[in-house]
Amino acid sequence: MTSFHQSFGRSFGRSALGGIAAAAVILAGSTAWAAEKWDMPLAYAASNYHSENAAKFAEAVTKATGGALEIVAHPGGSLFKGGEIYRAIRTGQAPIGERLISALGNEDPLFEIDALPFLATSFDDSWKLYQASKPKLEETLDKAGLVLLYAVPWPPQGLYNKTAVNAASDMKGVKFRAYNAATSRLAELMGAVPTKIEAAELTQAFATGVAESMISSGSTGYDRKIWEHVKYWYDVQAWLPKNMVIANKAAWNDLDANLQKIVMDEAGKAEQAGWNKARELADWYKEQLAANGMEVGPPSDSLKADFESIGATMTKEWLEKAGAEGQAVIDAYKAM
Repeated sequence: MTSFHQSFGRSFGRSALGGIAAAAVILAGSTAWAAEKWDMPLAYAASNYHSENAAKFAEAVTKATGGALEIVAHPGGSLFKGGEIYRAIRTGQAPIGERLISALGNEDPLFEIDALPFLATSFDDSWKLYQASKPKLEETLDKAGLVLLYAVPWPPQGLYNKTAVNAASDMKGVKFRAYNAATSRLAELMGAVPTKIEAAELTQAFATGVAESMISSGSTGYDRKIWEHVKYWYDVQAWLPKNMVIANKAAWNDLDANLQKIVMDEAGKAEQAGWNKARELADWYKEQLAANGMEVGPPSDSLKADFESIGATMTKEWLEKAGAEGQAVIDAYKAM
């Protein structure tokens, strides 16, 4: 009897240990394959084509990975405000997000290259500038602990103002909404007074008189119903700034190679879709501004000449900051 109990105990012990070991293997496997969720902060309204494109990208990644990586878009500055998104991604507070590249000029001069007036003023030229600057952009982001996924442009930038503008001198003393260092400098060179205002606060700023003018695309004016506060939009086609979607490198490295490939594949599709949508909407936005009572048209010869002079000054100043690396990018762009 004693022998039986000992034999049974040994057998039961081995069986129990085997079960525990098997359970541990199963648990380890389930942990390895547990779904990952990435919250994706966006600065612009859900109805903006950048946000719509990002939401489609997020859904496509979630579907293509079978839910192994779920990306959830949070538009309108609801998770982090526009000015907070880049830092949030760098510090790991958010694993992924979208930011206007030229708003990061204080981080590195390279980020301002697509906001240099009259350097690239069409979608074709903007794409060439992107390709010329992309290797350096990826390198700069990598040093900051970030991974570039894709970038999409805004339509060409125009001048919004409450009163008619025939020359840059008409802008003297005007409260000018700035969204990056380049627009602040542009305001100063026109004699306007720059005020830093993110997109989410734009409507209130114009409604309360904090801002009276800005350089921005037809998209921004349409999204914010700018015709309620501003009468004129001049199609100066100053530049085509881009938004980029970036990921925290540590979070990125936590993904296996298969998931990384899926994300990059979907990012490539989102980039192409975003560029196509921007082209499609550029003229439509102008039509909508005019349909809502705004005076929409080209700049006068004097205003155009003033802007070209300002653009030359800003490019010279930028090259002094960006140095040989900046010159190399511009040379590569002009050689295309």
